[in-house]
Amino acid sequence: MNVICSSKWVCLLCVLLCFGCQSNNSCLEKHQSVRSNVVKIQEKIVPFETDSILIGAFSRMYIEDGCLLITDSKSLSHQVYLFNKKTFRFLASTAPMGQGPDEITRIGYLATDAVHRRFYVSDHGKQKIFSYDLDSVLQNPFYKPSVKMNMDVGNFPTEYEYINDTLCIGRTILPVSVSDYVPGISRWNMLTGEMKLISYDHPDVKRKRFTYASSSKYGLALQLYTHSDLMTIVDFNGNLKCNVYGPQWNDLGSNHYYDSAVFCKSGKILASFSGGDYNREYEPTKLLVFDIDGNYIKTLEVGYRIFNMCYDEELNRLYLNFDDEIQFGYLDLDGLI
Repeated sequence: MNVICSSKWVCLLCVLLCFGCQSNNSCLEKHQSVRSNVVKIQEKIVPFETDSILIGAFSRMYIEDGCLLITDSKSLSHQVYLFNKKTFRFLASTAPMGQGPDEITRIGYLATDAVHRRFYVSDHGKQKIFSYDLDSVLQNPFYKPSVKMNMDVGNFPTEYEYINDTLCIGRTILPVSVSDYVPGISRWNMLTGEMKLISYDHPDVKRKRFTYASSSKYGLALQLYTHSDLMTIVDFNGNLKCNVYGPQWNDLGSNHYYDSAVFCKSGKILASFSGGDYNREYEPTKLLVFDIDGNYIKTLEVGYRIFNMCYDEELNRLYLNFDDEIQFGYLDLDGLI
């Protein structure tokens, strides 16, 4: 701490303040120069098949109640598939590809509404969000969704956590040209369309590209930087909790760093991380484990290239989609983190 003290009492105060910042979670700037607690877990990954359904690469997974939902943007038929999350038995499909009023032209994010047993599907071709009743999808193969809302092409969510109709937390995109945009994390009111930025504008990151995760349970959101070894944690009111700098923080823009993250019920954060060359070693093969205050705990070396993941609190299980020799697998977290 670079402070010139005028007396021994001021010096003592400076020492106490510095020690207090390091010994509790009040620091806004956490520099982690070493992350060496590495545990290899490839043998703990349990591969699974999606019954008789072929799912394209780069699909995304979500959990609602007893279902594992997988979106397949490359499918020429249905783009949302539902499976039993324990047995992986195929249950239903919905969201057919097409230009019709009940079809999806360019599928985006899927958000779950556990309270009302619904899920919402973004269509970035029609700039609409469709609402699906989970039970109706499971029971009626001809079920047609309703339109939840129209999206604003000038500022829209790419992914989000649905809490209720007046509060969603998500990553939003503000286009500034045909080829450029400004990302943010926003509070979003589905009823009015109002958005309020809560993301932290880090002064040392010039070209901001980040992914996002949030947790209504903890009231926190993450900015996971793609081109910087940096994770920022903010609360839902936009207050900075901390910036977490990794060992490669000074190598700005040269490598690929964070990809995605989930909050776990044990008060932990799991973040997929690469740190490799952006062109040759793009995809992450490791999971960094933090507590919700941003303190590093360990690194889980998965051994497969991770494309996407989702977390199930009931089973305390992580579902992973790989771009590797296996496509899908899960990891039971009991006793691991």
